Amino acid sequence: MMKKITILAALATMVLSGCDLDINDNPNYPSEQQVTPEKMLPSAENAIADVLGDQMFTYAGFFSQYFEQRPEQNQYNNLAELNINESTNLTDRCYRMLYAGALKDLQVIMEKSANAANRYACTVLRVWAFQIIVDNYSDAPYSEALMGQANPTPKWEDGKTVLLGVLDELDKAESNLGTESMTLDDPLMNKKISQWKGFANALRLRIYMRFIDGGVDVANYTQKVKDLVAANAFFKGDVKFDVYTNAEKQYNPWYGAIFALRTNNFAAAYPIVEYYKANKDPRLSYAIAKNSSGSYVGQLPGSKIKMKEWRNTLGWKNGNVSRISFGMMAAQPIYAFSASELNFLLAEVQLRFNNDAAKAKAAYEAGVTADFAFRGMEGKAEAFLKSDAAKFDGKTADEQLQLVYMQKWAAFFMCNHLEAWSEIRRT
Repeated sequence: MMKKITILAALATMVLSGCDLDINDNPNYPSEQQVTPEKMLPSAENAIADVLGDQMFTYAGFFSQYFEQRPEQNQYNNLAELNINESTNLTDRCYRMLYAGALKDLQVIMEKSANAANRYACTVLRVWAFQIIVDNYSDAPYSEALMGQANPTPKWEDGKTVLLGVLDELDKAESNLGTESMTLDDPLMNKKISQWKGFANALRLRIYMRFIDGGVDVANYTQKVKDLVAANAFFKGDVKFDVYTNAEKQYNPWYGAIFALRTNNFAAAYPIVEYYKANKDPRLSYAIAKNSSGSYVGQLPGSKIKMKEWRNTLGWKNGNVSRISFGMMAAQPIYAFSASELNFLLAEVQLRFNNDAAKAKAAYEAGVTADFAFRGMEGKAEAFLKSDAAKFDGKTADEQLQLVYMQKWAAFFMCNHLEAWSEIRRT
């Protein structure tokens, strides 16, 4: 036995010395020295996009009254019935990915890179990440966050403090910009600093409007909003994380999760179905399938338990309601800020603060047109905007503002559900 052990030990020594293998390193993962700042930004961008476009897309879809649980499915019963309490782990994964994933990666990049353009892009992403965090949790770790074992229990600060903090970071990072170009890999903006600046200004606009309607230094932020809109230095097109394909394992994360489960839990909710129907809106057919009788029927929000009670007498089944048809989502980008959302915000500012109905109308119609284009319905927006339900003219200022809000809600469907939920609360 001792002879066998000696021979095996000798063979092991020869093998290890022959391939010069360090058994403390995992060959499937790069070392810390190999992970350069240039390769880390896509990971941070992906982490933010993933939480926005997957788990948050689901629960905010319920909260925004876009989704309901199909009658015969059960995965989201608690969510559909809003059975949520302190022990619910609804957002735990999102919290971990934003802090331990995105924000930690951004911190490391900024520690390793002195390039002002790189640091500016990272700062814009910090603003985006913390805006999402505040919209979900209100209070959040900020000034003591990301210290690791040096401070494993950072204090939680109110959302106003967090957002003021990152906005101050953004102003300082922007003032440090010079002529340097980005050196980081950047699938979100393709290293275009003009687009990063435009995204930053759009995030400022989004947050300033939160402040105004939250009663935070209203006069100051109203003027800031008016100045931003007057400067009109926003991004072109959409800000979207566009890396997905129709190939398996390269899907949009929300679609990929459904594909893996091989089941469809989602029915269209009654409010979005009825709003589209009442307005004779052609977007009704986008992602909403007719029921087994050939009609569009939305599931009543929060009605799942009652439907179960009634099922024996009414026979209420999946086929009675319109399911969410999600095939188009396979390669859909995750939208950080759509052209549609930006234009609706501009329309709101023109109405509320500038008293300029003409510019408000132009922005409103641009928002609707952009959303139709997003859904592959180019050419249908013009006729829709002339309909009684959607036309801007002939309405009071209050009615026009309500129209802007409602059309923005209609446009966020299957695009950015978290922002829909946040804007419902703001407006």
